[in-house]
Amino acid sequence: MKYSYSYWFFGLFLILGLETITAQNSTNMSPQVKALIAKKRAFNKDIGFGYRVQIFYGEESEARNAQSKFSSTYPDVFTKLTYDQPYWKVQVGNYKTKLEADKALLNFSEKFSGLIVISLLR
Repeated sequence: MKYSYSYWFFGLFLILGLETITAQNSTNMSPQVKALIAKKRAFNKDIGFGYRVQIFYGEESEARNAQSKFSSTYPDVFTKLTYDQPYWKVQVGNYKTKLEADKALLNFSEKFSGLIVISLLR
């Protein structure tokens, strides 16, 4: 008799405990949360996030030469040429962390000089 009560108590405790666990896993997907997530995704798509390595900052013809030299040396790495009046920038790579960008900078410094890591968030 003593054991049957303890089994009932344990079973009841187990059922109520599972109910609480499943209740905690439901997420709040209110319209405000969905709108905030959509805004964040649009921001990341337009502006970007993370880091790039800047390999050149100067005149347009030299920037285009630096970009083509880099693209031929590292064909699998993304390159971007931008104009920031009055100079041109050549930025390469898309890295999530500064550590990844620093590792890439060390790799690229064998062939290029004057490299710096640039944050995409301002």
